[in-house]
Amino acid sequence: MADREFDLVLFGATGFVGKLTAEYLIEAAPATARIALAGRSPEKLAKVRAELGPGAANWPLVQADSNDQASLDALAARTKVVVTTVGPYLRYGLPLVQACAENGTHYADLTGEPLFIRECIDRFGERAAETGAKIVNSCGYDSIPSDLSVYQLYRRSVADNTGELTDTTLVAWLKGGVSGGTVDSGRAMMEAIAADPSKGSVMTHPYSLSPDKSMDPDVGRQTDQALTKASNIDASLDGWVATFVMAAHNTKIVRRSNGLLGWPYGKNFRYREVMSVGSSTVAPLVAAGVAGGIVATMAAGAVLSRVAVGRKLLDRVVPKPGTGPSEKARRSGWFTMRTFANTTSGAKYVCTFAGQGDPGYQATSVMLGQSGLALAFDELPELAGILTPASAMGDALTERLRGAGITVEVENA
Repeated sequence: MADREFDLVLFGATGFVGKLTAEYLIEAAPATARIALAGRSPEKLAKVRAELGPGAANWPLVQADSNDQASLDALAARTKVVVTTVGPYLRYGLPLVQACAENGTHYADLTGEPLFIRECIDRFGERAAETGAKIVNSCGYDSIPSDLSVYQLYRRSVADNTGELTDTTLVAWLKGGVSGGTVDSGRAMMEAIAADPSKGSVMTHPYSLSPDKSMDPDVGRQTDQALTKASNIDASLDGWVATFVMAAHNTKIVRRSNGLLGWPYGKNFRYREVMSVGSSTVAPLVAAGVAGGIVATMAAGAVLSRVAVGRKLLDRVVPKPGTGPSEKARRSGWFTMRTFANTTSGAKYVCTFAGQGDPGYQATSVMLGQSGLALAFDELPELAGILTPASAMGDALTERLRGAGITVEVENA
């Protein structure tokens, strides 16, 4: 791709997270990087470029529309990498994946939508592998911390010769809000399942994104629902843990990485994610409320998505896509993910993945930006197709994120 006009094109630069990512690329990209902004409206793109200041003054603008396949094909043919924040991806993302797969163009997104990824695999996976395109899904808070944490635990177990991974649990602590885009993605999936109930199995089956179901580990039931004492995960923890809202997606990404890499995590690898709700006297009630609330919300959303009046009600009560918190609120956020792993030899490890900034906005723009730069400039494994962060960029992206101020550390537990 040496003859491509651009190193990286940011598609969706006029959106909230898109603009944050553009701001980060000004700071993090090499001075010689050839970056362009793409979107539906040239006028809005020009306005965003002006607001970004002198660092983006020379970035070209490219008009492209999710509903215009020809414009997306032309976009993909001009660049090494497309980074996209245009979601919900199930509604708007498939034509761009098609364009990148056909043109051998690398791609990174922020999707937390298993239905979208399954569609990408089924429709474009073989073509992307043929053209050498690395189509990398879930390059933000969903699911880079999860994916790279387990990947680095595996790397440490290999280095120490302590055997394969077995029971592995991520515990999340965070301060941050839920974006309108995340909520809209959930709605898009609910609407798709309402229209075709057979798609529900993609959301519920732990290996629904597996590259080869015949090779999946047979370790019994793995549920994303949680309500337990934290000490049941590791004796060093106190308080209670509950269901983590993104566990159902992140765990599928981690298991897909295991498959794409050749199942090196082990034939007895079991993985789950939970969220800490603290250790106060009311923590057990909070944990129960969180666990039950997520189930109730999903059930209610599925019902409301089936009828017009329900969709209007959701429009009134959920955050709007393209909106987000103030800069002060974004900077005051933080996240810490600690992943506890056991191995077949009895060794135990913990990986800490932590950073400052609202995880869904500030930290996500860093992760997405660095993913795009890794795809554009780093020497990466030859693997191509519909990939995950760990399988596409594992060590290179880990080092980039460390350089960007994010902690990624593996220690003996």
